[in-house]
Amino acid sequence: MLLTASLVLLAYLLGSLSSAIIMCKLFSLPDPRSQGSGNPGATNVLRFGGKKIAIMVLAGDILKGLIPVLIAAYAGLTNAGIALVGFAAFLGHLYPVFFGFQGGKGVATALGVLLGMSWLLGLAIIVIWLAMALIFRISSLAALTAAASAPFITWLLQANAVSTAAVTAMAAFLLMRHKNNIRNLLQGTEPRIGEK
Repeated sequence: MLLTASLVLLAYLLGSLSSAIIMCKLFSLPDPRSQGSGNPGATNVLRFGGKKIAIMVLAGDILKGLIPVLIAAYAGLTNAGIALVGFAAFLGHLYPVFFGFQGGKGVATALGVLLGMSWLLGLAIIVIWLAMALIFRISSLAALTAAASAPFITWLLQANAVSTAAVTAMAAFLLMRHKNNIRNLLQGTEPRIGEK
């Protein structure tokens, strides 16, 4: 129990490290929360910081979801413990203690968690995101489709109630964090990938 609680706390703290804000500071770029959509994530950084920085932000956000889950699995935590650790990292990204609890939308960090739980699950979500992104060129639509699919694919691949519940909770948070994007999609005003 103490090991699980410790890893949950460490996962939240790791998740609280905003890759977008840190990278923008390192490369003397504006705070992503004051630019574009105001979201500290890779898609927004791509708009004003370019592909190189955006890729580093994306990698950082994925890793902070992946690493805690792999550590939890290596430490021998149960499925419930691993799910809690992954969810804590995800919540850290959404509500980072180091940045006034104003975080990103969690797509990349959620992907890292899913990859840690099962590489096949993570790969399936990547394929869905890429297919939607290539067809429609709208990052939020790709993310929403992948998020909505994730609980069903988790159950299909793992048939584990705890893991499915954790993924369902992450999907619900992702949908809530994209409420403005959903409104823009309905109005036809959502920007396409790479647009300034």
